[in-house]
Amino acid sequence: MIQINLNDTECAFQYKSNRILARDYWIFNLMHYNRLVNAGLRISSILIQNKLSLPVILGVKPTVFSLFCGGTSLEKSINKIEHLKNYGVGTILDYGVEAKDRDEDFDKTAQAIIDAILFASSHPSIKIVSSKFTSLIPFPILEKIHSGHELNIEESERFDKCKKRIFKITELAFQNKISLFVDAEESWIQNGLDDLTLELMRKYNKDFPIVYNTFQLYLKNRLGVLEDMIAIAEKEGFILGAKLVRGAYMEKEEDYARAKGIENPIQISKENTDRDYDKAICNVLNHINNVAVCIASHNEESTMYSTKVAAELQIENNHPHLCFSQLLGMSDHISFNMAKAGYRVYKYMPYGPVREVLPYLIRRAQENTSVSDQMGRELQLHQIEMKRRKLLVL
Repeated sequence: MIQINLNDTECAFQYKSNRILARDYWIFNLMHYNRLVNAGLRISSILIQNKLSLPVILGVKPTVFSLFCGGTSLEKSINKIEHLKNYGVGTILDYGVEAKDRDEDFDKTAQAIIDAILFASSHPSIKIVSSKFTSLIPFPILEKIHSGHELNIEESERFDKCKKRIFKITELAFQNKISLFVDAEESWIQNGLDDLTLELMRKYNKDFPIVYNTFQLYLKNRLGVLEDMIAIAEKEGFILGAKLVRGAYMEKEEDYARAKGIENPIQISKENTDRDYDKAICNVLNHINNVAVCIASHNEESTMYSTKVAAELQIENNHPHLCFSQLLGMSDHISFNMAKAGYRVYKYMPYGPVREVLPYLIRRAQENTSVSDQMGRELQLHQIEMKRRKLLVL
């Protein structure tokens, strides 16, 4: 078994030139100061609301956009895609435009995903395209489906039109053998998405995992849902695609539960989330023939636990049903050291016009400042490599 050293910063940052490493070190250094980031976010939001986004774009494009995104288009992302490929890391294309609610916007997003699939089909290092179904289906319809209420005629017709878009996208992915990762959403719309992804898997995941649903293990019920879906896949003879994450909507979930007077769906502690995440890892790896899993985590302990369980089950590092992913610009010590050990590793690469990707970048900054341990770790690792290259003397 190949030993994995997640503290090997030489391997983690070998793909970064001295200039890029220094730039990213100072970006993380600034992002480590919550007050500074929050002030910057407030100013950026005011400028954007007043249609003065150009100053924000000019400040963002050479810094956080360059760190966390591929480019302003697919074609302008190719250099980063090929650069990652040279170090054994693949790419997950993620059209970074936020959800909207008009049919014209849904058509535009659907076309963007279709373009990404066709682009991926001609680039061997791209095997996966991320898709967000709330960019293809109206949120109120998903809320109604989740609550068990019947759609009216107009809503049913609109939902059928949305499903046709999604089946067209999935058919194209199937024809080109490109996997589709379906993002997780808020808990109060998830049931409809679970049903839809199962319907897609039954049709397209017979021999190869085309469709992956996402399981947020910080929700109390998602481990049970995952176990139920594994049983369904085994009984009906298709491959369950499962992307395992901890979760991304904690504040929204808490606010929604409080407003509705219902139980908070979030785990009562991080320990419970970690427990369910590790149980999920065990469950999927013990059913590796019927489950294709992406362990999408920036957590070092969960990553190493995955490799331990896989080794005990004699699952090869490059097994076609096992992969790992991290966000572009984050946790390079996991991505590149895992790739060096022969695991299938991918970076989530958002792309799109800077103005349209700004909401994603703002959310990224908010999440990073709220997870101080993660930011401290990123800064520490960059600092170690800066010292190793004699670019920093402290």
